[in-house]
Amino acid sequence: MESKSSTLAPLPEDNQDQPQSDHAAPSAFSSKPIRPPTQTSSQKYSPIDWKNYFDQEDDVCIPDTNDVFHIYTAGKEGPVVFCLHGGGYSGLSFAMSASIIKEKARVVAMDLRGHGKSSTENEIDMSIETLCNDVQAVVKKMYGDAPPAIVLIGHSMGGSVAVHVAAKKMLPSLAGLVVVDVVEGTAMASLMHMQKILSNRVQHFPTLEKAIEWNVRSGSLRNIDSARISIPGTVKYDDSQQCYRHRARLEETEQYWRGWYEGLSEKFLSSPVPKLLLLAGTDRLDRALTIGQMQGKFQMVVVRHTGHAIQEDVPDEFASLILNFISRNRIGPYGVEIPGIRRPSQPHA
Repeated sequence: MESKSSTLAPLPEDNQDQPQSDHAAPSAFSSKPIRPPTQTSSQKYSPIDWKNYFDQEDDVCIPDTNDVFHIYTAGKEGPVVFCLHGGGYSGLSFAMSASIIKEKARVVAMDLRGHGKSSTENEIDMSIETLCNDVQAVVKKMYGDAPPAIVLIGHSMGGSVAVHVAAKKMLPSLAGLVVVDVVEGTAMASLMHMQKILSNRVQHFPTLEKAIEWNVRSGSLRNIDSARISIPGTVKYDDSQQCYRHRARLEETEQYWRGWYEGLSEKFLSSPVPKLLLLAGTDRLDRALTIGQMQGKFQMVVVRHTGHAIQEDVPDEFASLILNFISRNRIGPYGVEIPGIRRPSQPHA
């Protein structure tokens, strides 16, 4: 031991009397401040596994058809928060918010026709009637004749589907309706620009990381972590071109666009359940919605500092708004809960 210690260099004696403050962190005015290690682009935009947020995924096969709809689920108790994504998105769009909502409710996020991992006989038929029938068929297959209370949430195109389903009373256990950043007037006015917007997108991506990076840099999504979860569900690998392409062929569905949004305001107001409208900005409400809001027919919240995909950009705030909506309207697993009245026990779905 002594021979090893003798090889150690002695500490400089002239440092012995110096105060410990010499070892403090460098000044903020230092010419070479300490910087955190930088991430490469591939690390910054690498995909994140959805399993950290949803509990499981499943396929729902629709009887007497070849249609198979992919769903992501989370939570074990409470009402079902059934989520419908926007055009070009996927069920993973709700992943980060689902990880919070699942503490007090069950979450189901569905890949709509022509999107995500769903597989249907006609991927281009995105008429509002077909999309509504798809939602009804999935709920029927999952829950049979005794579905739990359902809070239907729809973002953008999915919002129009949710409104039509609610207005047509296609789900007997529907207990609430949440529409995320879609207003009839604004949506109808934007349709004339939609083909140009779609054609101006980057169409091919060499890697998933590049697809995620483009969506963040283009401003489509503002939350990098959410993009790292959801974007892999919106692209598909093309073996012939050896690259990733957009999964949804939205540019081929133009004939259905007007049907998504025409008459949306009146249908929203006529839906016989509690309603919440979440907007990303001060979208101009049309006459029907303005009057409806003044009459207290629905709750409206303008969410600041977010883009179009509120559920992705600010998932914590989004989840809080949904849970507050459920609590405010006393929506339990079997519908509206009235204090003092005990419902008969029913089997969990």
